[in-house]
Amino acid sequence: MKRVILGLLLCSCTMTLAAKEITEVVFTPQPRMVCQNCEKKIKGNLRFEKGVKKVETDLKSQTITVTFDADKTDKAKIEEALNKLHYEVEEIIVEENLKEEVK
Repeated sequence: MKRVILGLLLCSCTMTLAAKEITEVVFTPQPRMVCQNCEKKIKGNLRFEKGVKKVETDLKSQTITVTFDADKTDKAKIEEALNKLHYEVEEIIVEENLKEEVK
């Protein structure tokens, strides 16, 4: 019985240590995204940035939503990557931190 309890305790400690801080930020670009090629350009280039987990674009609302690992990158580096694509961006929603456990 002691081994089972010790095993469960060890497993829960390991999962807690393996948790990553996942952050989501939403930007609005300038100049505006006007077509699907603009979306493809942004998604295609941002996916190679270290720590970026997901990139979503929305032509209708003119937003770029980036989900990233805060241990590997930050908002400034993502903004810099978008600037290299000739997009000036402004954050429009306060970031929301989520915990994601590594399985």
